[in-house]
Amino acid sequence: MTDLVRKEVISRANMVVIKVGTNVLANPAGHLDRSRIQSLADQLHRIRSGGRKVVLVSSGAIGAGVGKLGLGKRPADLPHLQACAAVGQSALMQLYQESLIPHGVQTAQILLTAGDFDNRARYLNVRNTVLTLFEYHALPIINENDTVSVSEIKFGDNDHLAAMVTNLLRAPLLILLTNVDGLYAEDPRGNPNAELLATVPHIDQSITEMAGTSKSELGTGGMRSKIRAARLATAAGESVIMANGSVDGILDRVFAAEPVGTLFLPHGQDVPAWKRWVGYTARPKGKLRVDAGARRAVVEQGKSLLPVGVTVVEGDFRKGDVVSVCDETEQEIARGLSNYSAHDAERIRGRSKEQIATLWGTAPYPELIHRDNLVVIATGPV
Repeated sequence: MTDLVRKEVISRANMVVIKVGTNVLANPAGHLDRSRIQSLADQLHRIRSGGRKVVLVSSGAIGAGVGKLGLGKRPADLPHLQACAAVGQSALMQLYQESLIPHGVQTAQILLTAGDFDNRARYLNVRNTVLTLFEYHALPIINENDTVSVSEIKFGDNDHLAAMVTNLLRAPLLILLTNVDGLYAEDPRGNPNAELLATVPHIDQSITEMAGTSKSELGTGGMRSKIRAARLATAAGESVIMANGSVDGILDRVFAAEPVGTLFLPHGQDVPAWKRWVGYTARPKGKLRVDAGARRAVVEQGKSLLPVGVTVVEGDFRKGDVVSVCDETEQEIARGLSNYSAHDAERIRGRSKEQIATLWGTAPYPELIHRDNLVVIATGPV
């Protein structure tokens, strides 16, 4: 049985990013499951054979290293995590290559860190590399560079990376394969009769609260990380499907538009490529807290951020850096490119254009962030 909404989503997905979690690829001891990876490879081949461009974001390097080193469980300290990643990444890629060669598909490994997304030139370089690999009909397989990426191992996860790759490529569909059937209204471990949500039109606080605090043993993510990733992609105008990668033929069923997993519908307009980088990818170098009047001007009236509405300046940023704009409750409402350094922003915060002109003799820019360089994240009044 097909779902008409899903059918429309699938029909438009000429490019798809598929993220597969560690617990889908490995058994509880951390050993990679050859049959599972072969099944995934076969399904990826069928998707590509339909003319779609596919990018695979694959966890599993640390989990594979845990298995190959005979550790039994994921280490807690950074050096051992990095060692597991170094051992496991080559084993992971070898299995993918062996599974895809019978289909005549070459794999291409891309290891990334958050810094590759913060730097605009490197960000575009990643995009150009992936698009060129499509020309050669190779399958890009992306993972975090866990061997050197300290913050990613401690705080990050591949769900977030997959959402950023989706925005980078402007792929219409992101698929998150995990070890649960989708998003439940309640934790199914506490309530076996909990409702599986088939479709989520908008990710709000009530949806985030449904995610609970679950976290996998082998991976870094949990349901909260998947909801954050889904929100990042849907806010930029893309669709997301979360499904159970442990189910045989799950991707075949997804692309047959069967009602499996949870579909998250886009709730933002299609965002231009450079604004995706500013608003949803590059990590802010600082924070500007604004008053209620400035919030209304930015969020509801579509205006620039003026210095007079800024109450607090945090961080050490330079002119042209991405900064976060937060309201009085610390909710992030926007991101943008600052016209001033943190030092100069502190000098002019809370001041009118006339006061700044008196202070400096002239005001280089009337706006702290011009509307053209501002991406609104929150919508509507508080």
